[in-house]
Amino acid sequence: MKRLFGSILICTIFAVPAFAAKNSQTVTIPTTVQVGSTALPAGDYKVTWTGSGDSAQVTIAKKGVAPVTAAAKVVEHKNDHSGIATGTQNGKQVLQTILLKDVNLVF
Repeated sequence: MKRLFGSILICTIFAVPAFAAKNSQTVTIPTTVQVGSTALPAGDYKVTWTGSGDSAQVTIAKKGVAPVTAAAKVVEHKNDHSGIATGTQNGKQVLQTILLKDVNLVF
């Protein structure tokens, strides 16, 4: 019984990072963009999301910058490369979509 429990525990430990990696990718933001009330400076960010469809929560994080969490819609879509789409609101560049390998995150 101890061996079975140990085997299950080891499998679980190795499987968790594999599942987490599926919903985590990096993206380069070339210029300062607004996400909600927060301005994100240009740089490389780790984008992590939980949930699917219209009810996802996206966290955008970079070392030295406070992470930003926002609601988004997950749309499955194959992209050749990652990037962002922005719009202008009140004279500021506002993040509208993050394009990743297999999904678009629409804000």
